[in-house]
Amino acid sequence: MRAAGAAPPAGLPDLLGAAVCVVDRHGVIARVNSHAERLLGRDTADLVGQDAHDLLHRDQHGQPPTRAGCPIARAFSARRAQAGSGWFERGDGALVELSWLIAPYAAPSGDADTVVVFADHGRAADDADLPREPGAVLSELERLALLAETTTQLTSTLDSDEALNRLVRLAVPRIADWAVVDLITESDEVERSIVMHYEDGVLAAREDLQGPMPPVPADSPMPLSRALRGAASTLVTPQTYQGPPDSGIAIEQARLFEATGMHSAAIAPIRGLRDVLGALTLGRSRQCGPLTSADLSLVEDLTRRTGLALDNARLYQRQRKVAETMQRHLLPQLPSIPGLGMAARYLPAPDESQVGGDWYDAFTLADGMTALAIGDVVGHDLDAAAGMAQMRSMLRAYAWSHHEPPSAIVRRLDGSTRLAGVPMVTLVFAVMERGADGMWRLTWTNAGHPPPLLVTQDGRASYLTDGHGMLLGTGLTPTRTDASITLPPRSTLAFYTDGLVESRARPIDDGLGRLRKHAASLAHRPLAAFTDLLLERTRPAGDKNDDDVAILTLRTP
Repeated sequence: MRAAGAAPPAGLPDLLGAAVCVVDRHGVIARVNSHAERLLGRDTADLVGQDAHDLLHRDQHGQPPTRAGCPIARAFSARRAQAGSGWFERGDGALVELSWLIAPYAAPSGDADTVVVFADHGRAADDADLPREPGAVLSELERLALLAETTTQLTSTLDSDEALNRLVRLAVPRIADWAVVDLITESDEVERSIVMHYEDGVLAAREDLQGPMPPVPADSPMPLSRALRGAASTLVTPQTYQGPPDSGIAIEQARLFEATGMHSAAIAPIRGLRDVLGALTLGRSRQCGPLTSADLSLVEDLTRRTGLALDNARLYQRQRKVAETMQRHLLPQLPSIPGLGMAARYLPAPDESQVGGDWYDAFTLADGMTALAIGDVVGHDLDAAAGMAQMRSMLRAYAWSHHEPPSAIVRRLDGSTRLAGVPMVTLVFAVMERGADGMWRLTWTNAGHPPPLLVTQDGRASYLTDGHGMLLGTGLTPTRTDASITLPPRSTLAFYTDGLVESRARPIDDGLGRLRKHAASLAHRPLAAFTDLLLERTRPAGDKNDDDVAILTLRTP
C-alpha cells in the first residue's frame, strides 16, 4: 500500500479530467484525485487506505452488497477492463449513482493496481427512478456502462419476459422514449409483445398497440420486415411507411408511427444463435433530435446481447417444461385401499427456479400391505427428475420382490444409487398393515428426510422422529432401523418434502413449527381440503421458496 497523499499516476487524472481512484490488489484505495474527492464527498485522508468495497459500494437502498454479488468487487478480482454503474455512499451519507470504468494498471513500482474512473449520472437515490431526458447524448463511458449493465441484467434472469422488460427499462429513456418489441414465436407467428412509452417520469404500456401481427413477407424491403428476416438494422422515419403498404406488417407500422408520434426510430433484429427471434424498435417522439448512426450501432449491441439472453431463456424454459411434464407423468396414481383415505399433491418450483427431484409413491405389495414413500433426489434439473424416476422404480422392485422390513429395503436401495446416477437421496419408506382389531399399524424407516407428521382427531400433532438414519448415496453403510406405531382412529398422517418447510427466508425449524400448527388446526377438515390448505398455508405464495414440494397424506377410518 502506498502512503496517503502520494502522487497519482503521472498524467492520468489530468489527462482524463474525471474522477479517478487507484485501488491496490487488496481492494484498498491507494490514490485519488481531486475530482474523486468532490464526487465522493470525501477528502484524500478519508479515502486512501480504506477498503473500497466496505467504504463506498452500496445497493439502491444504502445497504452494503456482498462481495460475491458486487460487480465492482468481481471486476477488481478478475483484473480486466469492465464498465458498469452502481450506487456509492458519499461522505455525508447520501447515495449517488455513478457510472464506472475499471482497467488494470501496472504501476512503476511493479505493483498490480486497478484504475477506476467514475462518471456522475447527475442524480441521487431520491430520484433514482427518474432517468435522464430522452434523447440526451450519451458519452462513450455511459454507452459502455449501458452495455455492461445490459449484459449483467439480461444474463441474471432465465425468464424471457423479464429479460425484455429489463431491456426496455435500460434503453428508455436513455436512448429513446418509445420501445417496441416484436417477437417470432416458436410456431413462426409474430407477436408485438411490448409497446412502452416514457412520459412524465414513468414508463407506461400501450396495450392497444400490442398483440398478434401479420406474417413476415418473404421479399418486402420495408425495415421491420427485413429485421424480422434477420437483415441489417435501419434508421426510419414516418415517411418510410407513408407510401402504399406492401404487406400487413407495413400497415401495422404506419399505424404505430401515427399512434405514437415517433419522428425517428431505429429498428434492429434480435438474433439468436440459430434463428431470428424478433426485432427491437427504439423511437423518439418528443422534443429531441433524431436518432443517429451511432445510436443505431448502440441498438445493435443491445439486440446482440438480448438475442443471447432470449436464447438461453427459451432453452431453459423448454428443458424445464420437459422435466416438469416428465415428473408429473411419472408421479403415480394413488391406489384405492378400503378403509384408508389417501391424497397427494405436487407443486413445482417457482418460475425462476429449476424443476427438482421430489416424488411420492403408494402401492399395494404382494402380501396385501400398503407401501408408502416420499423422497427427494438432490439436484434441480432434468437429471434430478430422471434420477427420481429410476429410484422410484427400483424401490418398487425391491419392495415387491423382497418380503423384508422397510430398513432392509432401503439398505438395498442405498447400494443401487450409483446405478441410477444420482448423487444423494433422502427418503421415508413405510408399510401399513391393518390388524385383526381393525387398527392400522405403520412401520417405517427414515433416510435423512424430514419426519412424517401425525395429527390426531382432537388436534394433537407430533413428528415421528424414530427410525431416523443417514441419507442415501453417501457411499457408507450406516445402520438402519425400523420404527412402528399404531395409528389412532381418524388420525391423519402427512409425508412431505423439505420444500414445504424450508426456504431462504427462514430456517427449517420455523417451517416445521408452522407445519405442525397448521396441521393441528385442520384436523377436522376432509382429507383433500386438509392437504390443499396445509400446502397453501405452510408455504404461502409470497414465501421465498425456490424448491418444489411433494406431499402425501393418509387418514385412518
